[in-house]
Amino acid sequence: MRRIQLLAALMVCALLASACNVGLGGDDQAQRGLDDPGDCIPVEVAVSSEKIDLITDLAREFNGSDEAQLDDGCAFVRPYSKASGLAMSLLAEGWPDEEREGPRPVVWSPAASSWGAILNQLRADEGEPPMAPESDPFMLTPLVLAMPEPMAEALGWPDTPIGYAEVLELSLDPQGWGSVGHPEWGPFRLGKTNPNYSTSGLSALIAQYYAATGKVRDLSTEDLARPEVVEFSEGVESAVVHYGDTTLTFLNNFARNDARGTALTYASAVAVEEVSLVNYNRGNPDGVLEPGEQLEPPRVPLVAVYPKEGTLFSDNPFIILDADWVSDEQRAAAAQFEDYVMRPENQERVLEFGFRPGNPEVALGEPLTPELGVDVDQPQTTLAVPDPPVMVEVLRRWEEQRKDARVLLAIDVSGSMGDPAGTTDDGRRVTKLDLAVQAAAESLAQFKDTDEVGLRIFSTELGPNQDADYLDLVPIAPIGEQRDELRERIESLVPVAGTPLYTVTRASYEALLTDYDPEKINAVVVLSDGRNEDPRNDDLEGLLAALTEGSEGQQTRPVRIFPIAYGDDADLAVLRRVAEATDAAAYDSSDPTAINRVFDAVISNF
Repeated sequence: MRRIQLLAALMVCALLASACNVGLGGDDQAQRGLDDPGDCIPVEVAVSSEKIDLITDLAREFNGSDEAQLDDGCAFVRPYSKASGLAMSLLAEGWPDEEREGPRPVVWSPAASSWGAILNQLRADEGEPPMAPESDPFMLTPLVLAMPEPMAEALGWPDTPIGYAEVLELSLDPQGWGSVGHPEWGPFRLGKTNPNYSTSGLSALIAQYYAATGKVRDLSTEDLARPEVVEFSEGVESAVVHYGDTTLTFLNNFARNDARGTALTYASAVAVEEVSLVNYNRGNPDGVLEPGEQLEPPRVPLVAVYPKEGTLFSDNPFIILDADWVSDEQRAAAAQFEDYVMRPENQERVLEFGFRPGNPEVALGEPLTPELGVDVDQPQTTLAVPDPPVMVEVLRRWEEQRKDARVLLAIDVSGSMGDPAGTTDDGRRVTKLDLAVQAAAESLAQFKDTDEVGLRIFSTELGPNQDADYLDLVPIAPIGEQRDELRERIESLVPVAGTPLYTVTRASYEALLTDYDPEKINAVVVLSDGRNEDPRNDDLEGLLAALTEGSEGQQTRPVRIFPIAYGDDADLAVLRRVAEATDAAAYDSSDPTAINRVFDAVISNF
């Protein structure tokens, strides 16, 4: 089943399902002092990850205060992080797995109110009443194109308006940045998240279509089918570095490149929310300030380009759900908390975190300043959110128009992959390899027919003479011609011996580099459940040097490695260094039962 078909079957459920952010339940609430409401009415609040710290702080201050008192008791708010699209999916399905996904929420605060509109549409399609009533914004942040300041200046920023038309022009120009006097910057490279997973990715895609049509509202399915709109969209997608499930991948890679003086060769622009750009320029690219963390602002700051054609806002609504599990007492308690967070003094906290307050009584100011790359007088044009059926069609067409990928799947079949990993619902025992095989086989549906995919396995003692470290079971070729063969070969895998991690990683990287295709996203996915166990090659620094020299030495041939650390024994620290060396991202599946979601997130990069 293709990814967009899966969206339809699951009611567009994967629009922001970040596999590395499973959601926080009781254990996390206990750690944050929010687990025991005592005699108060518990109010579970599912919020998108970028504002979990803020909502948690406000909840702590609210709980036990006079503001939490009700006529017949008290309210006790318990926030936890849940990716917006994943929460929408779970709500559409009745939130079936509280143990894994966290308690059923009373309040839902996704990144944008469009998720509530889609949820209601999907329920209407099933003959069900709406669950997400309209709500005022709690805080807002517009989508921007974050550009390294010298690049934006080369295009005339801040005096000359810049938008998707300029992105398209530079993307298609064979001179790239040389067309504006900077050949040393190479081609124009665009960073965009996958719109099936990310609010910013979906907003960027909608804005891109509006730019192609010349409209600012009333985008229609007929507009999407116009040949010139299709051509415009394909041209913009051709500049994409890779996709991904979160903008943090791009911002963290920007920060690493900035530290080593290569900020202008990683990406030319990345579609992110304004608040993320503010955090980056503060020296906090992931938006999370750990205890004792020292902020180091970048040498080359990013500036916010508000597309001249218009942009969308993430409005972060505060939705008290009309769900059958929400009692009248909980609704009253939630309304009390909503009044609390909308108070001007608490909306000042919103501003401190880099968002634009939802309460218009609070004036904009620090940190939304030109010194941190933003302009509060922008955007000049706000785009209207399309109707839900149009958004579904936007996603369907993106599946056809997105940049093609060329991917080698390298799967660990070492002996430890035969270790037990639990039981199925019917009591059948499964191994780590069983779960990985299922996830890898199901992920093949996410590739479109023109994507090129191959399968490599690795372990010591492979081959007829047991002297090989890896074997290519299916060559890299259009998956439309070999999807069934790939699935069959994956499903036939069995565990063997040790883990030659360094050898297979370098060999796979060099194989993709040798046959590099400039029209595609070139990448390796390495799934490993252990540490390097090959005495013939234990040279980690040599591996990292080869990857770093390769990525720096041939800027026009980027090959990215996306490792999956599978199980408790996987060498996550090493795999992160491998990913960072190629400006990619590592994924943590220390819980083997989460591998399906993790694999989906990895494939979202393509």
